[in-house]
Amino acid sequence: MKSGIVGYGAYIPRYRITVEEIARVWGKDGKHVSAGLGVKEKAVAAMDEDTATISIEAARRALEQSGINPQKIGAIYVGSESHPYAVKPTATIVTDAINAGPELTAADLEFACKAGTAGIQMCAGMVESGMIEYGMSIGADTAQGRPNDVLEFTAASGGAAIIVGKKPSEVIAKLEDTYSFTTDTPDFWRRQHAEFPKHAGRFTGEPAYFKHLISAAQGVMKKTGLKAKDVDYFVPHQPNGKFPMLAAKSLGIGLEKLEQALLTPMVGNSYSGSSMVGLASVLDKARAGDKILMVSYGSGAGSDAFVFTATKILEKKRAKVAVKKMIEEKEYIDYAKYVIFRKKLKTI
Repeated sequence: MKSGIVGYGAYIPRYRITVEEIARVWGKDGKHVSAGLGVKEKAVAAMDEDTATISIEAARRALEQSGINPQKIGAIYVGSESHPYAVKPTATIVTDAINAGPELTAADLEFACKAGTAGIQMCAGMVESGMIEYGMSIGADTAQGRPNDVLEFTAASGGAAIIVGKKPSEVIAKLEDTYSFTTDTPDFWRRQHAEFPKHAGRFTGEPAYFKHLISAAQGVMKKTGLKAKDVDYFVPHQPNGKFPMLAAKSLGIGLEKLEQALLTPMVGNSYSGSSMVGLASVLDKARAGDKILMVSYGSGAGSDAFVFTATKILEKKRAKVAVKKMIEEKEYIDYAKYVIFRKKLKTI
């Protein structure tokens, strides 16, 4: 029996800062910056929130939605590039917080923005082999950008958890197949002890994001026989508000099929959480038989692509709090409070 998604949950912090507010501080034209990036505002983790707390909240919501007994989860993976500890796994914190241990395997993953989807692949392999009954993969970040860098306008906080299983009575989205495309393309990096990441500017676009994401999408479509016209929902990684639309156009996928997943304009790029939260948003709306094409992207560089088919069970088991509802529930902060939140977080 093929595996599939049996549970999902997302978490987006309620605090927001607008691109115009960040631009004001640096003497830039906020409307011009916002239009150029296709981003209006971004989600900001509060001073008591980090990747661990975001992951726990997403995991709890996934368990609530699925009704899965946490003691039956055999693997937990947390993908992030902003783990609170350099040496001390986030996954063990999540494990105890949701009462899932101790008889399971757990680990932290890191592959820039695609570590969460790598975890989905690992869980699917273990579930389908019979090694475990259920696996949980989480993609979450409190992404940071250097002050006055383009990343400061887009790097955001958020995450989602996906539970993988294979019981036909529980699968809400069947995994048809997956495909990955990986090369050594250094478009984005952060050295040990460096506070902020660096990037290669426009190089992060054509030879990095587009090459990998489109190649992975085409690869999984070829494996499954899926045509662009057959895609009901397209869920790409979203570094800004414009790249996903250009990717959809390149693949021949209508922009209306991207709308439900395109969240970056309202909450920014949550890095490892980006495509995962987009998938959660689609699961809030998809109907039985809908085909979902999800493609992550991680700098360095690689993409994981998936084709899911929604089942009738999904229509009966939605998350109690939809992603779009989380986006609506927000509180704006100014740049001074934003700095306090970011600095305070590092001392906790």
